[in-house]
Amino acid sequence: MQGQSAFRTIVFAGLICGVLDALSAVVVSGYFGAGPMRVFQGIASGLLGRSAFQGGASTALLGLILHFVVATGAAAVYYFASRQFPILIDQALACGIAFGVAVHLFMTFVVIPMSAIGRRPFVLQSFVAFLVVSMVVIGPSIAFSIRRLSKTPRAAHQSANQSPKQR
Repeated sequence: MQGQSAFRTIVFAGLICGVLDALSAVVVSGYFGAGPMRVFQGIASGLLGRSAFQGGASTALLGLILHFVVATGAAAVYYFASRQFPILIDQALACGIAFGVAVHLFMTFVVIPMSAIGRRPFVLQSFVAFLVVSMVVIGPSIAFSIRRLSKTPRAAHQSANQSPKQR
């Protein structure tokens, strides 16, 4: 039963984060001149390289799927970390913002350079714009979703230590 609850919580947090981040990415990228198709083809290019931009809707769809895989992976990391560090649940806003920063830095400086995209020029304006999205959307959406949907270690511990009358 615990595993099903964890799975549902992670998937739901990944979906919430994925939807909000996808919308944010489309808006921010639109500001920089890229349309929605190009945003998701750009994500697919992490797997396919430059050919993703010639793949039309099919590579954009692949990029959208990969986007949700990454969001769900980030939610899983936060969920399992929160089992060991209840402060991630108790202080969801501050920890969510910090987690958003960590996710952005990890994606920018580890994942993307190791992908088929490879190293790309550092552009401060877009780095900061997507950092803000990570701090406002990605981290907090995961932190608050997980806080709302999961039994925290502290809550489970307190419940186990209460007498039947106190429950």
